[in-house]
Amino acid sequence: MTSLQQKLAKVKKILAACGGAVIAYSGGVDSTLLAKIAHDVLGEKALMVTAASMFYTDKETQEAVKLARKLGFKHQLVHLDLEENHEILANPLDRCYYCKKELIARLKDIAHRHHLPCIFDGSNVDDEGDYRPGLLAAKEQGVRSPLKEAGLTKNEIRQLSQMYKLPTWDKPSMACLASRIPYTERITKEKLQMTGKAEEFLRQLGFSQLRVRLHGSLARIEVLPEELPMIIKKAAEINQYLKTLGYAYVTVDLQGYRTGSMNEVLPTKQ
Repeated sequence: MTSLQQKLAKVKKILAACGGAVIAYSGGVDSTLLAKIAHDVLGEKALMVTAASMFYTDKETQEAVKLARKLGFKHQLVHLDLEENHEILANPLDRCYYCKKELIARLKDIAHRHHLPCIFDGSNVDDEGDYRPGLLAAKEQGVRSPLKEAGLTKNEIRQLSQMYKLPTWDKPSMACLASRIPYTERITKEKLQMTGKAEEFLRQLGFSQLRVRLHGSLARIEVLPEELPMIIKKAAEINQYLKTLGYAYVTVDLQGYRTGSMNEVLPTKQ
């Protein structure tokens, strides 16, 4: 048995030992693999829950719902109303901690009503390499991460997803739209919508993994280094469209796409 197969076997063992679970399901690479394995191991005792909020585009949410239906998952969509949560909208350094607590509270309520003893999320080993206060909230609330417990990396999760023939195996990494706004800058629905529309426009132009970070009235675009030449070729088109959204300045980050670039300016190592 290969190391990857051993890790997969461990994930299955964790799920089977629980007997029934709510899975936090976003439709991304990690949560879709976990949902697939849970569906195979637990059947109707695995309930996938997708949380819709202003922090995610309607398109992302609907894609998650459609994929769950296509894969035959038992699935539920819930709505998180974050527009009045001033603790989150103030965008403190530990914003993800409070946001995750909101989500987990809903998941716990659903798990209780369906008599499901466990709550799982799709965190993996690579998530430990960045500043992620949401992981602390999950740990405090007893949410487990089978993929991480089994020692699976993002690359290995993609390998297993391909093995399972999941359409998400090569899907770009996702993150909530709030991660595009600098810490302590207040989050508004308008700013989130600007970012979501800007990123969707760039995807339609053919860019794969990307982010549009919002700095006041300035857009800082991150794309893969190999796609930087393409963004220069399409500069006029991109500049024109993003300015119609409300950006005064449109810039390109020469370092390219990377996760957690907003954390690079944190005053101390978190």
